[in-house]
Amino acid sequence: MRPFELTAPATVEAALASPGTFLAGGTTLVDLMKLNVLTPQRVLDINELPLRGIDTSDGLRIGALERMSDIAGHPGVYPVISRALLLSASQQLRNMASIGGNLMQRTRCTYFRDVAMPCNRRDPGSGCPAISGANRMHAVLGTSESCVATHASDVAVALVALGAKIRLADAAGSRIVELADFYRLPGDSPDVENDLRPGELITEVLVPRLDWASHSTYVKVRDRQSYEFALCSAAVALDIQDSRIVDARVAVGGVATVPWRLTAVEAALRGAPVTTEALEAAASVAAEGARPLSANGYKVTLLKRTVLRALLELTEGSN
Repeated sequence: MRPFELTAPATVEAALASPGTFLAGGTTLVDLMKLNVLTPQRVLDINELPLRGIDTSDGLRIGALERMSDIAGHPGVYPVISRALLLSASQQLRNMASIGGNLMQRTRCTYFRDVAMPCNRRDPGSGCPAISGANRMHAVLGTSESCVATHASDVAVALVALGAKIRLADAAGSRIVELADFYRLPGDSPDVENDLRPGELITEVLVPRLDWASHSTYVKVRDRQSYEFALCSAAVALDIQDSRIVDARVAVGGVATVPWRLTAVEAALRGAPVTTEALEAAASVAAEGARPLSANGYKVTLLKRTVLRALLELTEGSN
């Protein structure tokens, strides 16, 4: 780790007026600084800023510095969000990690984290060795010739499924953006991962009111049950009335370069009866557009099965 200056601004205004890299829980930033993947000269500890609070009175509002463990255990938080948070990390990490930091975490691609290797995300134009190298963990959706790294966040998948937005603030004011639009596909510039502008900070997460999202779940498939990143995950919420699916929200993680909304699966579910055959038919289109690599073709089948597993979990006893 290289030397850096650490300051702790006392107000949001002071933080936004100060150049530097924001530090909340530090569960991603500190790791990358130790590896010299990130080498900020100035770090701003923002933990004392008034960016906390969970409000469930009309939808869900979460302050960006709320810890993952506190959100997961808060009454009124949709099950799909709570479950995604609980499956994200160990209890110790959940006690430290903030929701805003979780949404900003970087990919776990081993090439990105190894400064001795080329990586277009870390060093634009240097190449993407994962395309022809060790790519078992990499993406099959949303990839490009420049990058095939997966997005790491679990809760971002749940939030994208529910149509969440985030508030971004800078010294000039604030703006609200759809979380799904915030993340950028790699294209030919994978180093630009999101729509965060210089000097901006996530201040809160806003989830619209969706009463039937109380009937939701998050399924995560990984190499080991203890703390591990997803090979594939599925966030699903269903509105079921009279043994028929009226509406659905489905997004997946671990298989794409950004949290991936499955609109084709949602369309197949709307109006469908709650039968195994109908759920299988909807899950069968989950991998449309997939581009598997040499070692991750299994994710095409795994994706379909993970979505189906989540659907079956939610509809058990409804048909």
